Amino acid sequence: MIDLHPIDLVILGGYFVYLMVVAYATRHQSRGDESSYLLAGRSLTVPAFVATLVSTWYGGILGVGEYSFSYGISNWLVFGVPYYLAAGLFALLLAKRARNEMVLSIPDQLEKKFGRGPALIGAGMVFIMTVPAAYVLMIGVLLQAFLGGSLALWVIVGTLFSTVYVAFGGFRSVIRTDLVQFILMYTSFILLLVLTANKYGGFDFLQANLPTEHLSWNGGMPVGSILVWYVIAMATLVEPSFYQRCYAAKSAKVARSGILISILFWGVFDFLTTFSGLYARAVLAPDSDPMLSFPLLASQVLPQGLLGLFLLGLLAVIMSTVDSYSFIAAQTLGRDLVARARNQLGEWNAHRIQWSLLATAAGAILIALWKGSAVTIWHDLGAIGTPVLLLPLALSFNQRLSFRNGIVMLSMLSGGFGALAWTFFGSYETGYPAGIDPIFIGLFTSLIPLLAGLRINRE
Repeated sequence: MIDLHPIDLVILGGYFVYLMVVAYATRHQSRGDESSYLLAGRSLTVPAFVATLVSTWYGGILGVGEYSFSYGISNWLVFGVPYYLAAGLFALLLAKRARNEMVLSIPDQLEKKFGRGPALIGAGMVFIMTVPAAYVLMIGVLLQAFLGGSLALWVIVGTLFSTVYVAFGGFRSVIRTDLVQFILMYTSFILLLVLTANKYGGFDFLQANLPTEHLSWNGGMPVGSILVWYVIAMATLVEPSFYQRCYAAKSAKVARSGILISILFWGVFDFLTTFSGLYARAVLAPDSDPMLSFPLLASQVLPQGLLGLFLLGLLAVIMSTVDSYSFIAAQTLGRDLVARARNQLGEWNAHRIQWSLLATAAGAILIALWKGSAVTIWHDLGAIGTPVLLLPLALSFNQRLSFRNGIVMLSMLSGGFGALAWTFFGSYETGYPAGIDPIFIGLFTSLIPLLAGLRINRE
């Protein structure tokens, strides 16, 4: 347990009071129409777009700390570069198209092109991929490290505080809190890195106190273990939070520019986190808990008050993802799955979304306490969800391509079941037969039906 001074606790308490103020201030916004509640009236400007996307897409901060502590600078090649490339592809190929479709969700896009069946399958997969189990687990681990007590208790408390304001204000509440969380995430890591370097020294200190492989490009990891993340990063092309921001953007230009600018901010933040992880490995005992490397380093470097601010920054990074993913999952469950299945899609019901948000929170808590590993949750959901959604969603924007009835559904089901079945033959920690990751099996089995049923409209 890391001791906190009363002033640090006051800082944390003040932030949670702010979240409750947001919930109270936005309590009437659920009475608006569907577009207003789900997409903030499609009014996102570039600054708001960047702040909410950057903070949302970096929720795995403790996992980044764990990886950089264990494998050094290769963190940038695993959790940085592949995702920049994928985000760049999204910006150049999909952002404008997504915004111009004028739909509200990924399942809407699938139904517009392929019909109700693929939309329902897509809704189920989007829900599974956005239940924020990995992130509520991180909140629990972080709060337990500083406050003690039961992990289950803090997972529950963190989940509730991360979602209660969303139920009332919808996507506008997500944007409002993400703007603050964006500022906190950069402020906290700039403080940590600057003060740590000032106390211990610059790159010469790292060279003298790190294992040699920590400063190598692969961190001592097999090349295949790094390359697989370049495929997993393709999940970005079906990332619901990207589509949601594009649908909510004021224009197609805002959507594309917002993602490209966000990549620059992610690059800066990856520099801050990677080098903070290197300092943590150089300063802390080698047997320290890698997942807690950032807060453990902060407890040795930062004075009272700034330690509380740094902890708040860590919580803000994670909570920005929890609130966004919880909202998307609730929308997907309540509107895109339940309402679509009941043929009630045109009947706007904010209460259905709010009840779905409660179900999402409960599911996230249960999965987090069951799996117990954020990295495993990321890998498994990405490996199964990407084959289900990637090809159908990408093809949905091409008007010249069509498929025989049932082909897209077969592709989605075969991709998901193919990847899922392969997970039973191994695990991310122990490896898979012949070194083939489930995502490759899923993409292959998804592609076969599409090739067999493809039609090209020559007109």
